Amino acid sequence: MIYDLLIVGGGINGCAIARDAAGRGLSVRLVEQGDLAQGTSSASTKLIHGGLRYLELYEFRLVHEALAERELLLAAAPHIIWPLKFVLPYEKGLRPVWLLRLGLFLYDHLARRKRLEGSHMVTLAGDALGAPLRDIYRVGFTYADCWVDDSRLVVLNARDAAERGATINVGAKLIRAERQGDRWRATLEGGEAIEARVLVNAAGPWVSQVLEDALRIHSRKHVRLVKGSHLVLRKLFEGPQAYILQNPDGRIVFAIPYEHDFTLVGTTDVSYEGPPGAVAISDAEMDYLLNSLNHFLRKPATCADIVSSFAGLRPLYDDGSLKASVVTRDYAFDLDTPENGAPSLSIFGGKITTARRLAEHALDQLAAFLPARGEAWTAGAVFPGGDMPQGFDRFLDDLKRDKPFLGDELALRLARAYGTRLFEILKNARTFGDLGRDFGYGLTEAEIAYLREKEWARTAEDILWRRSKLGLHMSAPQQQALREFLGA
Repeated sequence: MIYDLLIVGGGINGCAIARDAAGRGLSVRLVEQGDLAQGTSSASTKLIHGGLRYLELYEFRLVHEALAERELLLAAAPHIIWPLKFVLPYEKGLRPVWLLRLGLFLYDHLARRKRLEGSHMVTLAGDALGAPLRDIYRVGFTYADCWVDDSRLVVLNARDAAERGATINVGAKLIRAERQGDRWRATLEGGEAIEARVLVNAAGPWVSQVLEDALRIHSRKHVRLVKGSHLVLRKLFEGPQAYILQNPDGRIVFAIPYEHDFTLVGTTDVSYEGPPGAVAISDAEMDYLLNSLNHFLRKPATCADIVSSFAGLRPLYDDGSLKASVVTRDYAFDLDTPENGAPSLSIFGGKITTARRLAEHALDQLAAFLPARGEAWTAGAVFPGGDMPQGFDRFLDDLKRDKPFLGDELALRLARAYGTRLFEILKNARTFGDLGRDFGYGLTEAEIAYLREKEWARTAEDILWRRSKLGLHMSAPQQQALREFLGA
């Protein structure tokens, strides 16, 4: 078979392009060397946001596009995306009040807003929003963005692509790809050969490596790797609100309610010069995040509060900026079209919020080489599990009424993870025991089977940290039992 598109990379960009292309009637093959979302796409701050700070960098087009995407994505995946109120304490000596007002005014009006509330100035003293903060923070601002389960958004893109005809392969590393006339012939580790009319390099941090080593293409565009690290701490404050905290160096740190029992704190921006691969938070980054947090908190957090951490490499488009914190978050394409040769498209940069639009733009770039493609369609389409015309809250209420054996906590976790696709797991279950062995925190054999058959999960880490965040909740013996079960 000769595919229209061969996509290298199973992060958010690659899976979004696969989804869009498959929905236009194109034949698609996606190969990922590890697991879906194993790299950058599972190491984000878990936000669908316009990027308030990017206004200071005059990234108006990017902010406008991201703001427009917030509401569209909120409607398309209400189970894994929901509104989140942010509190921005004002601190004398940093950004002045007039600048904060102006920035939030632009944030409110750069794109049409239906579901999310606008910004407000608030008195923090004596208000629950100010309760976690030191007494010196008496006023601040609130605004809304959205929370997202980042790795599940990647998986849902892949799931939708597969249901529209795409072939998704995990654990499939590209070794080399050569042009043979108007086609690409790609070889995977293990020897399998794939032929395609167009090759899309969406390898994220590995994009330059794929270009140079596998495709043997020299590009004038380059990726700049920036490490972003996060801490997961025991819950630091009550309430559903998040905090956006200014730092004297101009950066900001988020403190976000996370997985019910925790607080997510991040992120850092550290230039990374090594080869792409797994990374971890450094002691210096840990100190930076704790110091930033404790500058604002009434009750300081310590290393003893740290439950976990994660770090990822952001493959930012290298625009020549000297500081990692000001490198553009926008994306760029490199279209390589030799005369009478098969085209390739490499993607530099991007962010999870704008991946759907990036996919549309990518297919626009390739329009001349894919004349049989259909029209753009994703702007009005829901993701798998997101078909909830009455809204998520009504869906959850109905689930708890119809399946009372789940209990409130498990019903919420499953509804958030799978939406209406949950019934493919529950099937005709009338008791919790009908779902098979419980490995802890409600992770049953029925759920594991679904993750393996429908969501490409292969290992315990795939399930515990990317298809879910159960690794934060399950004990070491429970996790080991899952590993042994999968191994068997």
